[in-house]
Amino acid sequence: MSTSAPHQTIGLTTISRTVASLAVGVVHTLERAVVGPDRMRTASGNAWEAICADRARADQRAELDRLVAELTAARARARQPVG
Repeated sequence: MSTSAPHQTIGLTTISRTVASLAVGVVHTLERAVVGPDRMRTASGNAWEAICADRARADQRAELDRLVAELTAARARARQPVG
Protein backbone atom coordinates (compact mmCIF):
# COMPACT_ATOMS: atom_id res chain seq x y z
CA MET A 1 0.00 0.00 0.00
CA SER A 2 1.89 2.89 -1.18
CA THR A 3 0.41 6.13 -2.21
CA SER A 4 2.43 7.97 -4.72
CA ALA A 5 2.08 11.66 -4.12
CA PRO A 6 3.87 13.96 -6.53
CA HIS A 7 7.05 15.33 -5.08
CA GLN A 8 7.17 19.09 -5.20
CA THR A 9 10.63 20.47 -4.82
CA ILE A 10 11.53 24.06 -4.28
CA GLY A 11 14.14 25.06 -6.77
CA LEU A 12 16.68 27.82 -6.68
CA THR A 13 14.61 29.97 -9.05
CA THR A 14 11.58 29.68 -6.81
CA ILE A 15 13.60 30.84 -3.83
CA SER A 16 15.16 33.68 -5.84
CA ARG A 17 11.78 34.88 -7.05
CA THR A 18 10.37 34.74 -3.55
CA VAL A 19 13.29 36.67 -2.07
CA ALA A 20 13.14 39.26 -4.87
CA SER A 21 9.39 39.67 -4.44
CA LEU A 22 9.76 40.14 -0.69
CA ALA A 23 12.61 42.62 -1.18
CA VAL A 24 10.55 44.70 -3.61
CA GLY A 25 7.67 44.70 -1.13
CA VAL A 26 9.93 45.81 1.70
CA VAL A 27 11.54 48.58 -0.38
CA HIS A 28 8.14 49.81 -1.58
CA THR A 29 6.75 49.86 1.96
CA LEU A 30 9.87 51.58 3.30
CA GLU A 31 9.80 54.22 0.57
CA ARG A 32 6.13 54.90 1.20
CA ALA A 33 6.79 55.25 4.95
CA VAL A 34 9.83 57.50 4.54
CA VAL A 35 8.79 59.87 1.75
CA GLY A 36 5.03 59.56 2.00
CA PRO A 37 2.55 58.37 -0.60
CA ASP A 38 2.37 61.79 -2.30
CA ARG A 39 6.11 61.87 -3.01
CA MET A 40 6.54 58.32 -4.33
CA ARG A 41 8.54 58.05 -7.53
CA THR A 42 6.49 57.00 -10.51
CA ALA A 43 7.25 56.35 -14.15
CA SER A 44 5.50 59.55 -15.19
CA GLY A 45 7.37 61.49 -12.51
CA ASN A 46 10.67 60.05 -13.73
CA ALA A 47 9.77 60.94 -17.32
CA TRP A 48 8.91 64.52 -16.34
CA GLU A 49 12.20 64.86 -14.44
CA ALA A 50 14.06 63.61 -17.52
CA ILE A 51 12.24 66.13 -19.74
CA CYS A 52 13.07 68.95 -17.33
CA ALA A 53 16.72 67.88 -17.22
CA ASP A 54 16.88 67.76 -21.05
CA ARG A 55 15.38 71.25 -21.26
CA ALA A 56 17.84 72.58 -18.68
CA ARG A 57 20.77 71.09 -20.63
CA ALA A 58 19.43 72.59 -23.88
CA ASP A 59 19.11 76.01 -22.19
CA GLN A 60 22.68 75.78 -20.88
CA ARG A 61 23.93 74.75 -24.33
CA ALA A 62 22.09 77.68 -25.96
CA GLU A 63 23.51 80.11 -23.40
CA LEU A 64 27.03 78.80 -24.00
CA ASP A 65 26.55 79.08 -27.79
CA ARG A 66 25.35 82.69 -27.32
CA LEU A 67 28.40 83.54 -25.19
CA VAL A 68 30.78 81.97 -27.71
CA ALA A 69 29.12 83.92 -30.54
CA GLU A 70 29.46 87.17 -28.57
CA LEU A 71 33.14 86.50 -27.84
CA THR A 72 33.80 85.61 -31.46
CA ALA A 73 32.10 88.79 -32.67
CA ALA A 74 34.00 90.91 -30.14
CA ARG A 75 37.28 89.36 -31.21
CA ALA A 76 36.49 89.94 -34.87
CA ARG A 77 35.66 93.61 -34.17
CA ALA A 78 38.92 94.01 -32.26
CA ARG A 79 40.94 92.67 -35.21
CA GLN A 80 39.41 94.97 -37.80
CA PRO A 81 41.74 97.77 -38.83
CA VAL A 82 40.66 101.24 -37.91
CA GLY A 83 40.58 103.61 -40.77
